Amino acid sequence: MKKFNGARWCIYALGMVLLAIGITLNSLTGLGASAIVSVPFTVSEATGLSFGDLTLVVYVAFVIAEFFIMGKASSWTYLLQIPLSIVFTRIMNLIKVVLPYENGNLPLDLVMLVIAIILTGVGAAMTVDMALIPNPGDGIVASISARSGKELGLCKNIFDLCCMCCSLIIGTCMGNPLMGVGLGTLISMIGVGRVIAIFNGIAREKLRRMAGLEEAPSRT
Repeated sequence: MKKFNGARWCIYALGMVLLAIGITLNSLTGLGASAIVSVPFTVSEATGLSFGDLTLVVYVAFVIAEFFIMGKASSWTYLLQIPLSIVFTRIMNLIKVVLPYENGNLPLDLVMLVIAIILTGVGAAMTVDMALIPNPGDGIVASISARSGKELGLCKNIFDLCCMCCSLIIGTCMGNPLMGVGLGTLISMIGVGRVIAIFNGIAREKLRRMAGLEEAPSRT
């Protein structure tokens, strides 16, 4: 049995908070939400319902979908993503309350978008690097990749595009196809992946050693 490592859980928790802040800030810029949450954001904009609550519904649907995708290879541990989603989306709701950002100033919106992308990428990298409970958005992509045998990055891009298409369809039905999708959605699709790559290149090994997941390189 592996020894409990508090640093691992602290890094994971901090990553989740940064991820929640990044996703929420992205949606507040008025330039479109992150692709993975563009569907609940579009519905939220059209109906006035809570973005965090709708994201929880979508995340639970992702977890259910993982069981169908993986079939007999499914694990009961997938269910741990549901309480994680409840906490995660409550953090999103809290952030939206304490950061009542008013968009409309394009230069400032773009600055906020860059900050959101950095926080999202760093947060996603920190949580994935700790190899604990995945965010449902990451979990379903990993399941698709494992089942199809396709590269994870390719599956992520395709899944994001599918989410965007669903958002466009829902927006069109609600009277505005770009209600939840915009320039920020496209930029974040590219930018988040680059931030993850840069962050992992700089900090992944150090964080994993701190978390007890890797041994420090021996000195000769």
